[in-house]
Amino acid sequence: MSMTLLSGGFSMFHGLEKYIIVWIVSVLISSIAQVMLKAEANKEHESRIKEYLNPMVITAYAIFFLSTFLTMYALKYVPLTYSPRKDIQKKGAGHHDHAGRHRGLFDVERNMMIDFNRPPVVGSETEYFQKALENGKLCGDGPFTKQASEWFKDRFHVKHCYLTTSCTSALEMASWLCDLEPGDEVIMPSYTFVSTADAFVLRGARIVFVDIDPKTMNLDAEKIEDAITERTRVICPVHYAGVACDMDRIGEIAAKHGLKVVEDAAQGVNAFYKGRALGTIGDYGCFSFHETKNYSMGEGGAILFHNDEDQERAEIVREKGTDRSKFFRGQIDKYSWVGYGSSYLPSELNAAYLCAQLEYFDQINDRRLAIWNYYDETLRPLAEAELIEQPFIPDYAQHNAHMYYLKVKDLEARTRLIRYLREKDILSVFHYIPLHTSKAGLKFGRFHGEDVYTTKESERLMRLPLFYNLTDEQMEHTARSILDYPGWT
Repeated sequence: MSMTLLSGGFSMFHGLEKYIIVWIVSVLISSIAQVMLKAEANKEHESRIKEYLNPMVITAYAIFFLSTFLTMYALKYVPLTYSPRKDIQKKGAGHHDHAGRHRGLFDVERNMMIDFNRPPVVGSETEYFQKALENGKLCGDGPFTKQASEWFKDRFHVKHCYLTTSCTSALEMASWLCDLEPGDEVIMPSYTFVSTADAFVLRGARIVFVDIDPKTMNLDAEKIEDAITERTRVICPVHYAGVACDMDRIGEIAAKHGLKVVEDAAQGVNAFYKGRALGTIGDYGCFSFHETKNYSMGEGGAILFHNDEDQERAEIVREKGTDRSKFFRGQIDKYSWVGYGSSYLPSELNAAYLCAQLEYFDQINDRRLAIWNYYDETLRPLAEAELIEQPFIPDYAQHNAHMYYLKVKDLEARTRLIRYLREKDILSVFHYIPLHTSKAGLKFGRFHGEDVYTTKESERLMRLPLFYNLTDEQMEHTARSILDYPGWT
């Protein structure tokens, strides 16, 4: 037992050796320098000028200032107490330690900020990059781009899926496929990212914002019909936090008025509405694979749809306005410019990164759900005490743990809590500023009806760290810090 304790005592210095050595050496050098200075000061027969010019004195001063610098450096980086989180260990992605606790690909130092998000890393990305290089094709629509597209078609039972450079690009493609004309109107929530609106504004459309359901932060389906005019062409629901909108009701309204439905499922990959994958329910669905999303390719997205009649038009828009896709399939002997288009094909390197993660698709999802569920269960006492509100998941929705948010009393309370968590080395952030309050929102759109919930709820909401490689210790530290927040009393 004594040997175990001795071993444990020494192990606590793992990773700190260089700082401890710097500390000891700097103190010794400083002491020697002071002795040398005192010795020189006692040489009364030398003049004051000679004393300052004496090489030994100059050397002593140099050593003294150097030791002071090293001591300050050591003080900055050597903690007064030790935690196992201090060790940086490189192990397999998503592994578990001897106690069964989840540890990420890289464990971080305790005195480092717990990030709000980090892109998922599964460990095989480098291998996939190498394969892309060996394939000799790094531009769009190479083997990895096609592999990922086929994977999503099979997984989510959708006829057509095309990877794009971003979800913004996918939304722009969808806006073109909707045949919008200048002055046409698109209904959407104001509580969304700017790309949702930008894609339609580029086509000359006017944005009509409607209020949200405060429980889900999604578009309130019951507010849509009153906002419809003779110029309305599209309804664009946004599945916030990977929680589905009421797609049956939205579909009924769209069918009744002859409108298109474009799903902004940027946050909804692998989330479902009554068993149907988000992004596959409307006329068009748009995914995001940005580094902040559950599955990442750095920058990237996808457009999904079922209608075969849209295939050729989608390929032309995606391929810079040419029919090059038909040429590569051998359907024509040369390709040319045939219509409007842009460059929406992602690099093979981006697609290769995504394909590496598709092998761990369920593992990534399970880990995120585990973190989400831990937050939800651990913080429930605060909700029961009516100090916070937790996410609401309707019975019809199967979410994907894209984010875990909580709501506090108001903007001032949120600001205080975010500041407190930052002092605890936890990066918690708020989210969207409602678009209708922005300069561009006022220029390109209008808010229909009364803003009862959009602004008020946006000012209360804050998001907690949640990403695949988040460790158990980071997760627990985050939840415990919130529970211990003195502002609750």
